[in-house]
Amino acid sequence: MNATTLLAETLFPTIIGIAFVLIAVIAVIKTARVVPQRSAHVVERLGKYHKTLEAGFHILVPFIDRVAYKHSLKEVAIDVPSQMCITKDNIAIEIDGVLYMQVLDAKAASYGIENYYFAASQLAQTTLRSEIGKIELDRTFEERDAINNSVIIALDKASEPWGLKITRYEIANIKPPQSVQDALEKQMRAERERRAQIALSEGQREAQINVAEGEKQDAIKVSEAKKLSQINEAEGKAREIELLATATADGIRRIAEAIEAPGGQAAVNLRIAEQYVKEFGNLAKEGNTLIVPQNLSDIGGTVASLAKILQGTGAASDEPAGSASRNPGPGMPPPLG
Repeated sequence: MNATTLLAETLFPTIIGIAFVLIAVIAVIKTARVVPQRSAHVVERLGKYHKTLEAGFHILVPFIDRVAYKHSLKEVAIDVPSQMCITKDNIAIEIDGVLYMQVLDAKAASYGIENYYFAASQLAQTTLRSEIGKIELDRTFEERDAINNSVIIALDKASEPWGLKITRYEIANIKPPQSVQDALEKQMRAERERRAQIALSEGQREAQINVAEGEKQDAIKVSEAKKLSQINEAEGKAREIELLATATADGIRRIAEAIEAPGGQAAVNLRIAEQYVKEFGNLAKEGNTLIVPQNLSDIGGTVASLAKILQGTGAASDEPAGSASRNPGPGMPPPLG
């Protein structure tokens, strides 16, 4: 008995001490609470809302206060399941999307609705069906932004009592029926072919315009070159005539000076005689008719007469106009015909 009593007296305080330690540990666990950043904990005291704990270290009353709800204040993305929607032109299409939202009021999110994730997803689906029913199929692809804005406005207004903020909604996929997809592909192919034909025709038109412009420029250049060539040729001919006239005048002037020089008259007479004999000899070569002057034997008289004609021409050039004698004088050569 003494040993049992001694053992009991020894173990009982130990058990009591361990119990107090466990109670203290549980009390610390229940009373000490660390809330992470961008999180909020809703505390209830005896089953009634007491306060909302923000990020940091907090002490609760053990066995009286408890954390009933934990919320993340970060923006979260919720996948909205795909659903069948009927457009205004009675075509069923399958649409899914992604919803972005954020908890602003932890108390309202805890007590305003049971499951705000499910509620927001369902509300997004019903609003999307309503908006799709207002437009035709072709416009569903063009007015995604308008549809997204309509869904956001409806969800934001409905979720305000829930302490939520709907930030964005994005339509992920729009899947029409296979028959509609085939028709859209044919329409798209036809539109692309039409654009290709237009682009080809515009290219051909531009090419023809460029060719015509090039031919025009080439014709202008050729005409300008021809014009310059004709101008240069005319200037060359004019210069040639001018030089020829100058040379002829200079030659005549020198002949006149040579005639006036001593012995010049005799040289002229000799030259005339030579030309007379030469040309007379060529008369028989031109045809079968021979013209013979009356004084064929008097070549010297003929030469003298031609010389006098030259002298008379020189004297006439020195006399006034109109003073020349109309009668040739006795020294004129006889007619040849």
